[in-house]
Amino acid sequence: MKRIYTIGVELIKSRRAYSSAVIARQGIAMCKELKTKVLHLLPQTSNGPSAQHEDQPGGAEILSCTLKALKEGHVVALPTDTIYGLACLAQHSEAIRKVYGIKGRNGQKPLAICVGEIQDIYTYCKVNVKEELLGDLLPGPVTLVFERSDVLNTDLNPFTPLVGVRIPDHAFMRRLCQMCSEPLALTSANISSHTSTVAAHEFRDLWPSLAVVVDGGPIGGHSRLGSTVIDLSVLGKYRVIRPGCAFSATVDVLENKYGLSEDPGDE
Repeated sequence: MKRIYTIGVELIKSRRAYSSAVIARQGIAMCKELKTKVLHLLPQTSNGPSAQHEDQPGGAEILSCTLKALKEGHVVALPTDTIYGLACLAQHSEAIRKVYGIKGRNGQKPLAICVGEIQDIYTYCKVNVKEELLGDLLPGPVTLVFERSDVLNTDLNPFTPLVGVRIPDHAFMRRLCQMCSEPLALTSANISSHTSTVAAHEFRDLWPSLAVVVDGGPIGGHSRLGSTVIDLSVLGKYRVIRPGCAFSATVDVLENKYGLSEDPGDE
């Protein structure tokens, strides 16, 4: 009887050990899966950036965590000066494919790039306007479209020789781009063809596919219109691709200060 009891105890121990090993292996597997980190950033003031985000409580850690995720080829969600966006490294081909998959975006629709400084634009675009024009519009809620340079990843928008470039008037976004030392590919944080989002909770259904969500609070003032997109690839001309939230002010600068005329394109 004692022998039977001992065998039973050993069998129970063996099963427990096996179960623990299985759970441990599952735990390791779960740790390897993408875990979304939701990081809370103090909202930017309505008058624009008031301080470097490294100076905010936890700001440096948020920048570091977001940068790490980008360098590892992940997709992140970020606040901008207009709406929330999805971003990845523009030079990382697999990350670009992830963005299209997450959004369900038509593969023939381009992604813009985002840089930290005006001088960076000259690396990735063939600029044919005065630098003063760039300085009048950027940083700001405007996307300027130029002919792309050979430095830019050929897997980014391979169907067009053009690329849109942004410098958002948002301290966190600018600092992140500066730390990356390469452009971000940027698009709106929503399912393709759905309404643009101005708060992190509005795209919660995308969170499981993202490595980091930077929640910078509600973005106000632009009514979900997104940036004004202007094609400047033709010398002396401008073409409106999307009116966006800064249409009138942008056209005023282009026409009245720099003498550009509108190119209606195919219309």
